[in-house]
Amino acid sequence: MSETTIGTPSLADPAARRALMAGVTPEPGAAKQDPILKVDKIERRFGGITAVDVEHLEVQRGIITALIGPNGAGKTTFFNLITGFDKPSSAGSGAAWEFDGRSLSKTSASSVAKAGMVRTFQLTKSLNRMTVMDNMMLGAQDQSGENLLKSVFKPLWRGQEKDVEEKAKELLARFKLLEKKDDYAGSLSGGQRKLLEMARALMSDPKMIMLDEPMAGVNPALTQSLLGHIQALRDEGMTVLFVEHDMHVVRHISDWVVVMAEGRVVAEGPADTVMSNQAVIDAYLGAHHDTDLGDDEVLTEGALEQIEAEVRADEAAHEAVDEAKHDQQGDKS
Repeated sequence: MSETTIGTPSLADPAARRALMAGVTPEPGAAKQDPILKVDKIERRFGGITAVDVEHLEVQRGIITALIGPNGAGKTTFFNLITGFDKPSSAGSGAAWEFDGRSLSKTSASSVAKAGMVRTFQLTKSLNRMTVMDNMMLGAQDQSGENLLKSVFKPLWRGQEKDVEEKAKELLARFKLLEKKDDYAGSLSGGQRKLLEMARALMSDPKMIMLDEPMAGVNPALTQSLLGHIQALRDEGMTVLFVEHDMHVVRHISDWVVVMAEGRVVAEGPADTVMSNQAVIDAYLGAHHDTDLGDDEVLTEGALEQIEAEVRADEAAHEAVDEAKHDQQGDKS
């Protein structure tokens, strides 16, 4: 994957891009020096519940930004809105967002992907009755063989198809799925389907990838490898925005952290800064009245572990249900 040009030539260096964040004020809606995504006044209501109410948010180009918050904070709904899978409740009241200088406010999900912003889902969207390789090849854009007229003439698309297949194999090898290339996607475990979805998203060479809980359901043996892949994407020039509940993962790989609670952005900054922010403590521990915060009222390791244990238990329960459904489908087939 080629290095994306980021601003001036000096910013092609990943360390230089991350250094830009040192001058950013750690506060909600902070302006970035080279934002690839800008969001203004986006709101989504479901009946009397406001799921998302983001006044202003900027995502810096070429770094890893983590989007965190308690369950129900509006993170996935926010992803759905800016990628065209959902529409804001008040489109006529100033809601606007742009990606790489292009307005996406009235753009379909497919057009958002073509613009270079792709995403994965909290619940994987693999095509279970197709092979892993076929899933991958569907992720490539502008394939001549998909044109009805050109598809009749094999020489017009065969060379491109070979290139796409080679690219798919390289990505599958990168995510340790190459040996599964001829298996049906529906036969993969929940964690493997997560890896497949991320690999397929990269088939379009995006400028920015949005990962919705990429670690959920992934075998612990693959987690470290997956973290390395995400960091490698950043080092190759890609912008990464990801939702994650594991605070240790957030601290390990994120360059910047955005915190949502009750649909709003309540804090931004480096991981260590936001973890001691009172608004973040309130957002995470508001329902945990029996948690001792200590005299200095910071989010201690013990509090973090308590939160993470509950989140992991939640995820394990969902994963068990998912696997049970998967097994039942396999028995029926």
